[in-house]
Amino acid sequence: MSYLKQIVRLCKTSNFQYSVRLNHAQTKEVPQRLIDKVLIANRGEIACRVMRTAKKLGIRTVAVYSDADKHAMHVEMADEAYHIGPAPSTQSYLNAEKILEVAKRSNSKAIHPGYGFLSENVEFCEKCSKEGVVFIGPPTGAIRDMGIKSTSKAIMSAAGVPIVKGYHGEEQSIERLQAEAQRIGFPLMIKAVRGGGGKGMRIAMTEEEFLPQLESAKRESLKSFGDDNMLLEQYITDPRHVEVQVFADMHGNVVHLFERDCSVQRRHQKIIEEAPAPGLSEETRQALGSAAVRAARAVGYVGAGTVEFILHRRTHEFHFMEMNTRLQVEHPITEMITGTDLVEWQLRVAAGEPLPLTQEEIIRRGHAVECRIYAEEPRAGFLPRAGTLHRLSQPTPEANVRVETGVREGQEVSVHYDPMIAKLVVWGRDRNEALSKTRAKLTEYKVAGLETNVNFLLRLSGARAFVSGDVHTAFIPEHEAELFPPSDNELDERHAVQLALGYLLNSQKENLSDDRWKGINVAPGAWRPNYQLRKTVPLKFGEKDIKVTVEYARAPNAYRVQVDNGPWHQVEATLKDTAQGVTLTTLIGDQRSTVGLLTHGLEVHVYDENGQTAVELPRPKYQTAGDAAAAGSANSASSPTPGVLERILVNTGDKVVKGQPLFVVIAMKMEYVVRSPRDGVVATVASFKQGDPVGKGAQIVSLEDS
Repeated sequence: MSYLKQIVRLCKTSNFQYSVRLNHAQTKEVPQRLIDKVLIANRGEIACRVMRTAKKLGIRTVAVYSDADKHAMHVEMADEAYHIGPAPSTQSYLNAEKILEVAKRSNSKAIHPGYGFLSENVEFCEKCSKEGVVFIGPPTGAIRDMGIKSTSKAIMSAAGVPIVKGYHGEEQSIERLQAEAQRIGFPLMIKAVRGGGGKGMRIAMTEEEFLPQLESAKRESLKSFGDDNMLLEQYITDPRHVEVQVFADMHGNVVHLFERDCSVQRRHQKIIEEAPAPGLSEETRQALGSAAVRAARAVGYVGAGTVEFILHRRTHEFHFMEMNTRLQVEHPITEMITGTDLVEWQLRVAAGEPLPLTQEEIIRRGHAVECRIYAEEPRAGFLPRAGTLHRLSQPTPEANVRVETGVREGQEVSVHYDPMIAKLVVWGRDRNEALSKTRAKLTEYKVAGLETNVNFLLRLSGARAFVSGDVHTAFIPEHEAELFPPSDNELDERHAVQLALGYLLNSQKENLSDDRWKGINVAPGAWRPNYQLRKTVPLKFGEKDIKVTVEYARAPNAYRVQVDNGPWHQVEATLKDTAQGVTLTTLIGDQRSTVGLLTHGLEVHVYDENGQTAVELPRPKYQTAGDAAAAGSANSASSPTPGVLERILVNTGDKVVKGQPLFVVIAMKMEYVVRSPRDGVVATVASFKQGDPVGKGAQIVSLEDS
């Protein structure tokens, strides 16, 4: 059932009025274009999401893929797929000439750019037009004007949209930027003129921080956008980030589809979004929507776009920040509260059709939340992680739950691309219901092989201030104690018992399924090689070693268990295979509980209402952990993540001080500046060259005493 039909059905059951007008009175002649085949110039979940709607409309789809994505989900979903180059995006998904060549070879009538990559590339849009291929996005003029932030600020100011105090000029000398920074005052936001997604963005809290932050922003911007021009803006402390979805057609119709709140972020990137924004008055909502429509009209916009605003946390006064001239990652929550399919709107508008609804006909109903599921380590500064998803179980989609993903179990999260695994999108009749459902669905994630942010999202979505709607861009550092409690570093006794018994019982089950045991009549769960058997299960939780001793009792499914040198517990435990995976039920004392169980290699995981708890079993002595051990050495500096070596900033024999930048690694579209762990002298520099791939823990620089 489509989301539009779902909303219509819900509205009927609650006497809620909902009307749809399929055609507008056209304000001007617009040629209709037949789009029967579309090339998706993207990868991952957004490519899959576009394909689903295209297939629903009977439009054939063409995928493109790099070496790293040969077996990716979007490749298998497409009607046709074409290889376009090596894994680095600069040689594949950013290769405009190759993508256009594929479009012509496949006879694709249009290209949908998704988000990121070429979605806001003016030159690519122009090339599509010259080749007679429909670019599913706004006109080149709108992309150009909104992509250059200094230009966009001037246009918005002229259109009566409030803007933030800053410097948006063309003169980009260091001296001029430094003078303007002093004029604006600190704290100060440094932003790439062509930036987006938090790339090329830095905050200088003091004048002393300005030049180092400026240089870092310039490097990252040049790498991401091929342009290191910067703008400077007054940094509004702890604002809210509220954005408005707009849509326009070629007939002169422009509407908004209400606002989204994207305030809670890490590394200047969104992590959880909701629609509508909590705590706003209807007057503020209307003012935001009207300002966004004025912004879209001011640039002659066509298609899907998002106008982003900085909203003062207390007064709700707002200022224009930027306009994203593409579909946003978080567009599904807008679809959930309006009963629309924005990709369908994009395809229809690109074909020359008018918008399917007028402003008055767009009805907001209920509340929706989107969580971005990333392969990353929240406690390590949300460092992204690359590697294989050895196990991946996600919530089952249902009427008011969407799981947008582009990966499957066994596939790689590549160092070359964004580490997002999926988007969990949940709708509820109100905000409390939506958040409650969100937390319930987050507990259904089961992942092995890579750490994810699921546990963090569980804690975040249940944090007191978040539930009350007191959200802002500094939410995570302000509530660090609640979001990262010390108890996270300790393995509680109940989980230790469950993990050890789960591992033993699962191993026993696997032994019984072995061919060597066929023909032996054994009751399920009751096998005992020795009634007095005692086993010790050594567990590693983070950097801590825990010993769990298990004695098999005479009664079926009964055990005596001791954690380290603590008291012995009488425990009953059984395993069960379910449609959702293996579950473990334990009775410890008077507490009975059922948790999900997942084992893979040396990893053991249990899952409950608080998310995932994972431990490792000891690694056999003949196995090594690679170079990772070197990362913690005080006499060396190593790569914190798999990536590409961007720059080495020191030479052998250089004297360095603690905190001095030593080298730069680019990973998953982010720049990591690795600094010296202490004062000393550079003893060795690895033989890596600029552009070489490096693994997590690869030692780049070693130090010795001066």
